[in-house]
Amino acid sequence: MRTAEFLVELDGGMLDYFREIAEEMVSRFGISRAEAVARINSTYEGVQIEPYPDLMCHEMPEYWAYGLYFEPRDGRLPYGAPGEDLSVWEVRPAPSGNSYVWTLKA
Repeated sequence: MRTAEFLVELDGGMLDYFREIAEEMVSRFGISRAEAVARINSTYEGVQIEPYPDLMCHEMPEYWAYGLYFEPRDGRLPYGAPGEDLSVWEVRPAPSGNSYVWTLKA
């Protein structure tokens, strides 16, 4: 099903999983839910996602949250280890504020 929130077809289980990814970005990085959803939409719009549990479910939602928020460095991403200094990682720019991927109000 497609929702007003996400621009990708998701079954109920994957919808919950994507909402968990958004919540991880909100709680870990202090961004708005609207920005988190826009980041997800800009990356996953048009991608074929299988019903829950899709292959991406072999990783925890925080794994995808880090990949949507930070730029990879040397082929790797931070993973939130205790004491990890996230200030050394470059944040990916958020989608343009006037982009249609912003499906929630900021």
